[in-house]
Amino acid sequence: MNTYGRIAAALATAAASIAVTTGTAAAATPVHDFDFGSGGDAVFVQSDNTTANTVVSYERLADGTLAQLGVYPTGGQGGALGGAAVDDLASQDSLVYDRDHRLLFAVNAGSNTISVFAVRGTQLSLTQVIGSGGTFPVSIAVHRGLVYVLNALGGGSLQGYVIDFGRLIQFGPSVPLGLNPTQTPQFTSTPGEVAFTPDGRQLVVTTKGNGSDIDVFAVSPFGISSTPVVNSEPGAVPFGFVFGPGGLLDVAEAGPSAVASFALSAGGTVQQLALVPTGQPATCWLVGDLGVLYASNAGGPSISSLSAAPWGPLLLFATTTTDPGTVDATTSPDGRFLYVQTGHAGIVDEFAVSPGGALSEIGSVLVPGAVGGEGIAAS
Repeated sequence: MNTYGRIAAALATAAASIAVTTGTAAAATPVHDFDFGSGGDAVFVQSDNTTANTVVSYERLADGTLAQLGVYPTGGQGGALGGAAVDDLASQDSLVYDRDHRLLFAVNAGSNTISVFAVRGTQLSLTQVIGSGGTFPVSIAVHRGLVYVLNALGGGSLQGYVIDFGRLIQFGPSVPLGLNPTQTPQFTSTPGEVAFTPDGRQLVVTTKGNGSDIDVFAVSPFGISSTPVVNSEPGAVPFGFVFGPGGLLDVAEAGPSAVASFALSAGGTVQQLALVPTGQPATCWLVGDLGVLYASNAGGPSISSLSAAPWGPLLLFATTTTDPGTVDATTSPDGRFLYVQTGHAGIVDEFAVSPGGALSEIGSVLVPGAVGGEGIAAS
């Protein structure tokens, strides 16, 4: 089967799964001589170093603390948006683990490329570096073999790919977002995140202060729609988001420093159901697990914990202090631990999660070369 045949087959497979659902290798630099094994229990952190971007691999120990294992060059450069202080990419999901294909995707914002790593336990192997289809990639969405990359500069754009034998194959033209390319400061005027809905039928983009919109693209076997349904949220500055219980779209809103919950229709429109202020400055990033949302407040520095029952009320129940510059975060697959990137000094704070969602700090690790860095994922 030729390349185009494989693209068509991959798109057809993605579509069938939901009815319409949709290099050059570089050697790793070992830091410790550990047995990598073949299991999971790993946390990967992107440095976004502007000289040479890297991904740092950590083993997640039984008590939830992290042990550094290796530093892996991405083959590209990180980047820093104008005006950014502790969040150089000003985005969420710049490092994404695809459990189905055991692949890790990283953005190289300064090189306009995407790096693809094969994952074996806590060990990485760089298999591909490919163009992002635009300028300054900041976020990656993956669903059943379909990948979209969000480029932040030049008005913003989306580029599609399919996964083919562990590599990305670009398809279709870049889809422009039509944002104001001259608006400043850059770190609040660039799009924040791209992600698929759980069923893969829609692709969602937040534009932060550049329009303050939630854009929703329809997904078909041929790619995404050329234009989105634009949901304007004046003053909200929608940033990071997750899909919570009941399929609700939960969004961190930097404008009011709050978490908002929306119902997303099949037609792409959103209806706000709840808005809960965190009482903390710069609420921008959001992760969720087991009915609890964790919002990162860069100006806190802190994590706000909220309960999010299906179709129930959204309730703030705790605020936990972190190291300065709280940015991206991830939970372990079993929900027992939370790992929070803090960009001021390039630290990851480690927390144990109680059955009710309360956090207890258990330690922290310094990520080499990661001051201002963003991008964290757990396997």
